Amino acid sequence: MSRCGIVLCCVTFLLFAFANNTTAAPQWAFRVTFTDKNGSPDINNPLVFLSQRALNRRTAHGIAVDNSDLPVSPVYISEVLSLTNGVLHVTSKWLNDCVILLPDSSNILSIQNKPYVSSIKYIAFYAATLHNKPQSSTTTNNKFTIEQQTATPLAKGTGQPSFYNLTWNQTSMVDGDCLHDQGFKGQGKLIAVLDEGFTDADTHPGFDSLHQSGRLLETYNFVKKNTSVYNSSLHGTQVLSTIAGYVPNTFIGSAPLADYAIYITEDVQSEQPIEMDNMVAAAERADSLGADIITSSLGYNIFTDFHTADLTYSDLDGISTIAAQGANWAVKKGILFVITAGNEGGNAWNHILTPGDADSALTVGAVDPSKNIASFSGYGPNAASVVKPDVCAQGDPAETFTMGSGYLASSGTSFATPQVAGWAACLLQAHPAAMPYQLRKAIVLNADHFNNPDAHLGYGVPNVCEASNTLTQIVDVQVMQKPSAEQVNVYPTYFHSATALSIVTNAPNNETVSFVLASLEGNIVTTVQQDISMGQQYHSFAIPATLPAGVYIFRALMANGAYTARLVKY
Repeated sequence: MSRCGIVLCCVTFLLFAFANNTTAAPQWAFRVTFTDKNGSPDINNPLVFLSQRALNRRTAHGIAVDNSDLPVSPVYISEVLSLTNGVLHVTSKWLNDCVILLPDSSNILSIQNKPYVSSIKYIAFYAATLHNKPQSSTTTNNKFTIEQQTATPLAKGTGQPSFYNLTWNQTSMVDGDCLHDQGFKGQGKLIAVLDEGFTDADTHPGFDSLHQSGRLLETYNFVKKNTSVYNSSLHGTQVLSTIAGYVPNTFIGSAPLADYAIYITEDVQSEQPIEMDNMVAAAERADSLGADIITSSLGYNIFTDFHTADLTYSDLDGISTIAAQGANWAVKKGILFVITAGNEGGNAWNHILTPGDADSALTVGAVDPSKNIASFSGYGPNAASVVKPDVCAQGDPAETFTMGSGYLASSGTSFATPQVAGWAACLLQAHPAAMPYQLRKAIVLNADHFNNPDAHLGYGVPNVCEASNTLTQIVDVQVMQKPSAEQVNVYPTYFHSATALSIVTNAPNNETVSFVLASLEGNIVTTVQQDISMGQQYHSFAIPATLPAGVYIFRALMANGAYTARLVKY
């Protein structure tokens, strides 16, 4: 697991940093942020930059395609590369930036006064070339043709420890076999796994089902800018096995029939801020591909090769680091982001890592087979006093694959985290209308320490079968009752400094409607009754000035049902 952070550096410092380095073909990495997206593709033609699968997910969750979905301007990227003699590394549509690699750090001066450049930050140095792609390769492939695959059902598992064998304890601990036995094994849900390498994941027989059924939809290495992922580290293979592994009577992962994309974002040869840019780029690729869940067992607080960028605990406020912003953006796009709490418990740092601090992420710690918290599991809360980790799963140790065709008991929050991501995929299969915050809330509500969370265990170990029952109440019933989208609409659904919501009603009759704002726990924040007339009307709903950041539920109680929307104050 990586430990790193981010800090601002001025351009003048960049010019002499490593100036005396004589290693052949060095590269300096800069993050260049732009003011706008002029020159990006037409927003009215989203299939150019989003897959149909991604668009279907947005439609299901009522999420509109907007400017944040547009790729970074290819016009700006082309000019930046031309002026700096740079090589494109990654881009971020959500943060509207790109990372470039330069053979000479002074070249960055050629763009510092360009009107389309908002900021420039120095984020990495490589004594030898990281990669040297042709400058014509300025964008990733944005045309998506991924096809859905059909997998063969698995055998019944409930009450049969022998079917799971090695993974029985970590499965039964969360009552996961209950979901499997109902037929929910992740079918049709896409999980993106972000890690540092997947050695032997192409040959381990435990992944035969994944490969032979065509459910591994994409591989990509965001460090080296190629598709080579089956090297550099066993860590990702172990992580992937806890979800996707399938060897009947030996080893069963938590979502053995889900679709997968596997991405390398971590550079095992250095620790620098650029790795968080890789993580965001991979999360965006997963979004564009149509992922339902992203899971990563990487975290950051210290850059051993870039100490000027080290984080402090106060930086982990849930919204400030590049990694946390990427996690929060993914959730805004309808993706559940499941992330490790980190293995820093008991050492000098002790806290969780970022993006485990992200306020919208589902953060996972580790327990032993008896549900005792692992001493190494990172402590919360985040710096904004949000409970972290959210939940825990078995990771001290968890059963995983190892090199060749073997199995290994491996300890770390890294191996607890993906298990929860897999169970979330099963829950989403059972309740396809569930939003990420509803999945997260159902999992948390059914954790064994929900009524007495603490800084180490969070809300405890969840029961995912009970979480499914909760989702039946908070999702499925709402879907049955919800009036048509033409009758009620509320905006903005994501806001920071807004003082009022705008509500549009288009009721078929005159009636009195109750507008309610409540916490996820059901506590009423404010409520207003208004008489509305037949036809379209516009209303204003005041937001309390003291409303803290978080996720809220807005409801319009109408004669023909209850319209429900999720609101996020960040």
